[in-house]
Amino acid sequence: MIDVTLLLDADSLIWAACYDKETSDWYTKESQVRDKYDNNLARIISEIGAFVNVADLITFNGSRGNFRKLIGSNNTYKANREQSRLPLLLNEGHRYLKDHYNGVAGYGVETDDMVARKWNELRKENGRDSVMIVSIDKDYRQLPCLLYNYHWNSRSFSDITESEARYNFYAQMICGDQADNVNFLIGKGPVFSKKYLMGCETEYQYIKRVFLLFQRRYKSKAREKFIECYNLLRLRTD
Repeated sequence: MIDVTLLLDADSLIWAACYDKETSDWYTKESQVRDKYDNNLARIISEIGAFVNVADLITFNGSRGNFRKLIGSNNTYKANREQSRLPLLLNEGHRYLKDHYNGVAGYGVETDDMVARKWNELRKENGRDSVMIVSIDKDYRQLPCLLYNYHWNSRSFSDITESEARYNFYAQMICGDQADNVNFLIGKGPVFSKKYLMGCETEYQYIKRVFLLFQRRYKSKAREKFIECYNLLRLRTD
């Protein structure tokens, strides 16, 4: 088996570790959060270890500040999450990851940007197959990467090609991202995107095809809205 470095986006994992399924409420003891996180992580590493040799694990979590919230004149990026009830021990959980797993956090970017940057760095140094992203976040599917989704209901390993990654990103520009409250082309879904983007191969072809939709909807503001959408959805790799 090949040696692989795992890049773990732990934001969702620590959030889940704060939740008590038995009471359908948040844990109130730090030891409960720590134990659940450790057990879930051990399971994930064991699952991945069945088909690769896990050489190293780098944990990313708790990034603060977000440049995407400054993009556009009427930005509502992730505004749909502002009323969400946060876990009682979320901050303590993030601190535990920093102290015990050397958790890496960024400022001004999101955790998935930090993961994407490290993935790009390691694939250039050691080769694409030397690094695997571990996350339930679909945004990583815009990268031509090895990806493990650890969600209990949809555990899966993906080997995403360059062409698949390119399609995934521009299809997301059309469909939007409901989780992040990004939807510039309301009413366009996966079925439409698949048919509309058929035949596109190069970056130029995808940009040209998707930009036409923005022109039809936004007229003179098409370029502004296209760039805004692009910057909200594109992960930073440098």
